[in-house]
Amino acid sequence: MDGESNYEIHQNAYIKLILHALKHKTSSVNGVLLGRNSVNGDNVEIVESVPLFHSQIGLLPPLEISLIMIEEYYADKGLSIVGYFHANERFDDFEVGNMAKNIADHIYKYFPQAALLLMDNKKLEALLKEGKDRSPVMQLYTKELSRSWKLAGADASGPLKIKEPSANIVLLDFISSGKWKDIIDFDDHLDDISKLAESRALQVKFLHDKMAVFPSLPCDIWCLFPRCSCRILEEKKLMALMQSDGDYQFPNGHILSKVCISIG
Repeated sequence: MDGESNYEIHQNAYIKLILHALKHKTSSVNGVLLGRNSVNGDNVEIVESVPLFHSQIGLLPPLEISLIMIEEYYADKGLSIVGYFHANERFDDFEVGNMAKNIADHIYKYFPQAALLLMDNKKLEALLKEGKDRSPVMQLYTKELSRSWKLAGADASGPLKIKEPSANIVLLDFISSGKWKDIIDFDDHLDDISKLAESRALQVKFLHDKMAVFPSLPCDIWCLFPRCSCRILEEKKLMALMQSDGDYQFPNGHILSKVCISIG
């Protein structure tokens, strides 16, 4: 592959990330992008997204375990982690911070075409007022042709496209109907594991909705290690790890290290 890649994000993945940011307007939020490469390697298809955190973005162990869970869950669906999404705390902050870059760097090590998507509040504000723009309300940063994350085009002709042309229309409908309230992230699950049952009920609801864009709500994967019958115990061990100096091996063979990723 000689030039820059093009990125196509599915409506489902796109809308979940925006709604997650809108649910926590006064906090930084993040998420991961799941997808695949095209046959010729020139295009990256972002099929799904998983909202991660709104209050523990800088805590290492929850991030590590969430990435392990996401990889394991989506591997069976033929998808892998292909990028990172970040929304800054302040509405007028359009810079990619060090923490976002470091998390994206970790993904880049395993997927050199990784995308770093930053929420563009100005574009979202314009969309809410005018409702005409079909381009994504996100900025795309890539690292393919440089040693640092560079903005890869912020207009409709840029390398980031939404697969479904009507995605922003659906997004506006979902915003006006308050569907951002239904987004459950990893923080929500750690605060209250009953959120998992709520998310499954919502999944059934959305699957029968003509406007459905959530074929699988991300919260389903927060059932910690679905193959493990004692997932709540595993979660407690994870929290205990935060207070320890050693590593922890999960039933599936993954080893969780306290210093796997450097954030800050």
